[in-house]
Amino acid sequence: MRRSILLAAALGTTLTLTACSGGGSGADPTTGSEDTTGALTVWVDETRKAAVTDAAEAFEAETGTEVDIVQKNYEEIRADFLAQVPTGKGPDITVGAHDWLGEFTTNGVVAPLELGDKAAEFEPVSIEAFTLDGQVYGLPYATENIALIRNTALAPAAPATWDEAVAFGQAAGTKFPILVQSDGAKGDPYTHYPFQTSFGAPVFAQNEDGSYSSELAMGGPEGQAFATWLGAQGAAGVLSQDTTYDIAVEAFKNGESPFIVGGPWMIESFEGLNLAIDPIPTAGGQTAQPFVGVQGFYLSAQSDNALVANDFLVNFLSTEEAQTALYKAGNRPPALTASANLAAEADPIIAGFRAVGADALPMPSIPEMASVWSFWGVTEAAIVGGADPITTWDKMVADIQAAIGS
Repeated sequence: MRRSILLAAALGTTLTLTACSGGGSGADPTTGSEDTTGALTVWVDETRKAAVTDAAEAFEAETGTEVDIVQKNYEEIRADFLAQVPTGKGPDITVGAHDWLGEFTTNGVVAPLELGDKAAEFEPVSIEAFTLDGQVYGLPYATENIALIRNTALAPAAPATWDEAVAFGQAAGTKFPILVQSDGAKGDPYTHYPFQTSFGAPVFAQNEDGSYSSELAMGGPEGQAFATWLGAQGAAGVLSQDTTYDIAVEAFKNGESPFIVGGPWMIESFEGLNLAIDPIPTAGGQTAQPFVGVQGFYLSAQSDNALVANDFLVNFLSTEEAQTALYKAGNRPPALTASANLAAEADPIIAGFRAVGADALPMPSIPEMASVWSFWGVTEAAIVGGADPITTWDKMVADIQAAIGS
């Protein structure tokens, strides 16, 4: 009954989309020849293939609809989807990251989903990440964010502030009070972002529903205060643009710091250490909110089988069984709350990242974000390296505003 209700709710949206579509993305992903069987084509990467295949087999058994699972290199999916969908080729469904959404919608290659009341069963930040102009464009399955990773043998308690973290590190007598990676002259604004938000200087302003506007928000006194802090930490030698990812991970692994700011992808490098996952300490007095990335599945705007594809996504890839299988494959907190609860109960590391992620901010997926990256990291690296904080930061803000035409 529940599945029938969701199908009926999706009908208005998906039939309209099907009527407007010009091609069949049930088409052969290589030749683009039209598929008249009603089968679905789904692009996945190697990591998620087995979990999606299991869900597809259940869907086939219940509906009789064939699902063709096509394995792709994850790094190629975004460009291939953008290139093939407008020509009527490509899949009905593809795996992808939420921050592809701006480019996908600008190019008209994805269609909104009708999740119905199923949306309430997901972690709120995961739905927020795939929402644009009030419509949800992706079925989320995993979240990912950084946090403070703590070596409990060196720091038995979590620091609440940056100054506390530095003091704890200095008291521990380690080489690095706290490790925050950078990338030379390119900087690393992703890793430094929670400290920026703690000064009240997010990259873009957010609307009431959590979506991003094109209003740049990291200028003014708040942005200048963050820049001044960056300069002071660089001058004190606590932050360095020369602390690369590899250097930071190796140092933490060897017990050369009680803290490292990083994500779950680091954990396997720290085997043998007793770890805790804590909120990132505030530097500016407000909550330090990192970016959260969300992985999910998109529906092609050119799908000839949009209604069936919506059914597969909402009723088969959003089950606890499917979401838990996707979690076990990728080892990231599940987007479905029931699966996330199970994962957190079984693994305190996952529980820690999930807790921090609940207060994190989705990586902006609006097209204007593309104009930010080329200025942002190099500016931060220059300030840490000794450039005047305020004039350097203000120039960056002006350059970004000029680039996005605001």
